[in-house]
Amino acid sequence: LKALMAQLGSPNLECRQDGAALDPAQGRASYVFNSGIAGIDETDAILLVGTNPRIEAPVINARIRERWRRGGLRVGLIGQKADLTYDHDYLGAGVESLAQLMEPSNAFHKVLKKAKQPMLLLGQGALTSGNGRAVLAMAAKLAMATGMVKGNWNGFNVLHTAAARVGALDLGFVPGPGGLDMAAILKAAGQGGLDVVYLLGADEFDMAALGNSFVIYQGTHGDAGAHRADVILPAAAYTEKSGTYVNTEGRVQMARQAVFPPGDAREDWTIIRALSGEIGKPLPFDSIHELRSLMYQDHPHLAELDSWEPADPGDIVELAKGAAAKGKKAFHMAVEDFYLTNPIARASAVMGQMSALKSGAAKATGTDG
Repeated sequence: LKALMAQLGSPNLECRQDGAALDPAQGRASYVFNSGIAGIDETDAILLVGTNPRIEAPVINARIRERWRRGGLRVGLIGQKADLTYDHDYLGAGVESLAQLMEPSNAFHKVLKKAKQPMLLLGQGALTSGNGRAVLAMAAKLAMATGMVKGNWNGFNVLHTAAARVGALDLGFVPGPGGLDMAAILKAAGQGGLDVVYLLGADEFDMAALGNSFVIYQGTHGDAGAHRADVILPAAAYTEKSGTYVNTEGRVQMARQAVFPPGDAREDWTIIRALSGEIGKPLPFDSIHELRSLMYQDHPHLAELDSWEPADPGDIVELAKGAAAKGKKAFHMAVEDFYLTNPIARASAVMGQMSALKSGAAKATGTDG
């Protein structure tokens, strides 16, 4: 899709539907899990900022719990209070608490400073808080001040909640020169400034903000984008297509097609290739192998399957030079409903029932059975 938009001369690309303050121009270390998930086994102090990994990344949370059970681990949390399944120090709700942690006299600052391999997990709840760029800079400053980035250790970690986010950032699927970001796209669309909006599996925002723009939706399971669309291009679900994925630590993984898509649904790349031909802007590939070859030319690291190479820690040094966040704004929960986090889950009757039970549990009493 990025190639097609380039053919059409549009710089208005965006993969950060939630407005997260992440920019590939700041270097890969600014948006990946730099220690690697295995690094959790080595750390002796963890600071969670704007994240509840129990809800957002249960596998990572289980890894933290296992490390905690071995002893010798301190965990601090800034954000909404949560039951993480392990002991932790609750340090506050948001920006003000993070600023306090910058002070060398702060008790948990001393914990991080004393630790041999301290680690920070920066969640999307902090990066989408409205001043996410300044929060990112403040987190980098704290990482540098407490020895999270040193020698062969980089404990500055960003935890993602969107499966395709790291890969899209790697590809540079963000506004080009003069392009509009998510907020600007929605504003322009709402004011009638955009004729066409193309949604590639994009369902995680208020569709009413698109105003009267002509909306093309490419995706699965009839989610929010499909209900708003003027034209629907039915695509294959992840089990029905081959594809390349990049996880939160930046590890490249390849998935192979397990079953064929139903009806008229097609793999994403074939839809975009066919569309490019129909509008007189044919893309230079006719097979997934040709597409991958072009992708590997532009982004060689995507050819290194199931391998993990540390990103440049110098990116964190540069991040730390930015202006720090100010104010008292609290960080919000990036995942509000564990059972309805994606189009497939939202199309599931079982997940809908689980969500209803969970939301109703807060109102239940001990006599409800």
